[in-house]
Amino acid sequence: MDVLDAEFIAGAPGLEQLPPPVFAEIAFAGRSNVGKSSLINSLVRRKKLVRTSSAPGCTRTINLFRVRLRTEETEAHLDLVDLPGYGYARRSKAERKSWGPLIEGFLEQRPGLRGAVVIVDIRRGLEPDDAQLIEFLESIDVTPILVATKIDKLPASKRKPAVAAFRRQLNHPVVPYSSVTGEGRDLLWKRLLRVSSIEEAAAEA
Repeated sequence: MDVLDAEFIAGAPGLEQLPPPVFAEIAFAGRSNVGKSSLINSLVRRKKLVRTSSAPGCTRTINLFRVRLRTEETEAHLDLVDLPGYGYARRSKAERKSWGPLIEGFLEQRPGLRGAVVIVDIRRGLEPDDAQLIEFLESIDVTPILVATKIDKLPASKRKPAVAAFRRQLNHPVVPYSSVTGEGRDLLWKRLLRVSSIEEAAAEA
């Protein structure tokens, strides 16, 4: 699978300001310090598609990116949606509260949404906010795709045990991922294509 092109389409402070969906959409959500922007850049093999910062919590709007890709049998488009990070204490209390309805509203009401990538730092494990998000996604029948990022930050001998413990904790498949080395990229793409029905469409063509 090759990424042929990736571009920023729109950024909006609310659901109503976004353009209507044209292609299948996958949302990316996680705490403000889990490397969400770096993961998206790594996934599409672009260094600066999504703005990254050393200061957590910089994504304060819903940002929509369009990816044109080629599988073995077809070309397709997929929209990736970068949602504001949650759980960052240094933002104002009012702002943190506003992100809850914003994220939930998008996940619950966006008709083009096919799945949501929930990103967790493998070193920190699942936190209450993450567990609540996964439970919410399951309650509204949106497929959660769980990614344990920053796997490269662990010593090699501790990676497999950490991922295994994470899977047991969640009772759900987990993609171990490194934005530095690209580990997990192919597996994550396979899950995104399956959830967005692109893989099935290619097989039927």
